[in-house]
Amino acid sequence: MARKGDNAKQIPEPDGYAAALAELDTILRELDDPALDIDRLGSQVRRAAELVAFCRLRIEGARADVDAVAALLDGDEDDEDDED
Repeated sequence: MARKGDNAKQIPEPDGYAAALAELDTILRELDDPALDIDRLGSQVRRAAELVAFCRLRIEGARADVDAVAALLDGDEDDEDDED
C-alpha cells in the first residue's frame, strides 16, 4: 500500500493486521495530543486512512477464507447424509 506519486515517499505496508492496528493506535494517540504539529496532521490522517483500508482488506480476506472452509465442511456433511 505504498503511496504513489512523483513527490510521495514510499511508505511500506505493515507486516500484518496486528502491526497495522499498533501503528493506528500510535497515530490516534498522536492526534489526541494538543501539541500535534499541524504540518504533520495531514500526513498522519492520510496514513491512518491507508491503515484502515489495509485492515478492511485483511478482514475481508479472512472472512472469505472462513466462508470457503465452512462451505467445504457443509459439503462433507452433505456427503455423510447421502451415505445413510
